Amino acid sequence: MDKQAILSRMTQIEDQIGELYKELGGLKEQIVQMLEENTRLVLENEALREQLEKQKSREEIPTDPPETAGEGHDNLARLYSEGFHICNVHYGNMRGNGDCLFCLSFLNKTSQEEK
Repeated sequence: MDKQAILSRMTQIEDQIGELYKELGGLKEQIVQMLEENTRLVLENEALREQLEKQKSREEIPTDPPETAGEGHDNLARLYSEGFHICNVHYGNMRGNGDCLFCLSFLNKTSQEEK
């Protein structure tokens, strides 16, 4: 092989290594996203299991009359304070760090309607 062919082949191999590096970076990003989602789901699952255990331990059968609008609002506020979304965008999902503007807007709206 002449020097030009060797240089050409090295450039070609270098390009292939670059493409493999990009592909590896993409796979790494996907793994990071999967790990983050897995962690979120584990936390959500634990919170749901705790809620289920609390409900099982209470073993209360509701004998009260149907909820009034105020009680419904209180239940939504309680769910929100326990870390769940109550807005129509993410309803039932665990909230991350901080407040959700959609949920707060909904709580504010329903509390004003009751007055």
